[in-house]
Formats: sequence, structure tokens, C-alpha cells
Amino acid sequence: MRVEAEIRGLVEALTPVDEVEARHRAECLAWLAGTDDIFRRAKPRTPSPHLVAYFLLHDEADGSVLLVDHRKAGMWLPSGGHVEPGEHPAETVRREVVEELGVPAVFAPRFAERPAFLTVTDTVGAPEDRHTDVSLWFVLSGGRDQKLIPDPGEFRGVRWWTPREVTDAAPATVEPHLGRMLAKLLA
Repeated sequence: MRVEAEIRGLVEALTPVDEVEARHRAECLAWLAGTDDIFRRAKPRTPSPHLVAYFLLHDEADGSVLLVDHRKAGMWLPSGGHVEPGEHPAETVRREVVEELGVPAVFAPRFAERPAFLTVTDTVGAPEDRHTDVSLWFVLSGGRDQKLIPDPGEFRGVRWWTPREVTDAAPATVEPHLGRMLAKLLA
């Protein structure tokens, strides 16, 4: 129960940026209080929700973030993955950034190993594959000059996006909460 208590503490410590994040935080806390196994899941969709750790590589020089064109989701979103049984979400970030981008995790000093944002989102795809993701968003320090080795099995591409490019993107092409996260990050 130690890791579960730490995860609950991470969620409780988040200061919501808006009403949507406040609602998602409340939903997440209710879920955490109402289940005895936050890690249990049978792919692709049961039981829902799934605990996920997203991470944004953030270039402080120009405010840009690295997004991946995710094959399954069919949109640009932050890298990340499911939190494995007994795993702390910060450890998920460390594992996933190496697996997906081939670089070590360097947590942004402002947030350290704590999430900056939280979302509760229904996934896309065939109805039999859909589920709800409870996503803890972490921020990593990075830059456009960083040599990446993206996982071609998961991504059609990767690229750096400025906040303006995210704002100007067609809504269905980027993660639906990304603009709100960037507003919080840049505040």
C-alpha cells in the first residue's frame, strides 16, 4: 500500500489550473479511494480506468514541447505509458522515456518528480478497445538539440511543437487537454 499512498499524495498535492482539472482530480481521488488495486488491468480495456504517466519534454528556451504522432491514438500527444503494478509513476516516466525516446529522464526542477497536471480521458479507437485513462503529466527538461531514438513501432513521428502551433492545430490532431497543460506550464 506504500506506493498507492504515494500516488494518492501526488494527486492530493496537485493544484488544479481550472474547473476541468479540479473535476478530474476529484474523480481520480474517488477512484483511488474506491479500489483496492489501482494497477489491475487486462488489455486492452478492462477494468477501467488505467493509470498512466505522461511526460512532456520541455525546451525552456522557446517553450516548445516534444510530441509523438502515436499510431494507436492517431494524434499528437506526449510520450508516456501505463504504470506497471507496484511502480511509482516517476519510475514509469524513467522507464518509458528510455523505451520510447532513447534518452534518460531529466525531471524539470520546477516540478521535480511530481506531476504538474492530471487528466481523466476516454481513449479513442474501436469500442471494444476503449477505456478511461487517469493520466499524471510530468515535465522533463529537454531541448531541440537532444538526440532522440524514437520507437517506430509506437510512433509515426516525433517533433517539437511551440505553444502557438499547439493552439493552431486542428483539435482532433492533438491530445485534447494539451493546450490547458501548456497554459499551466507557462503560467
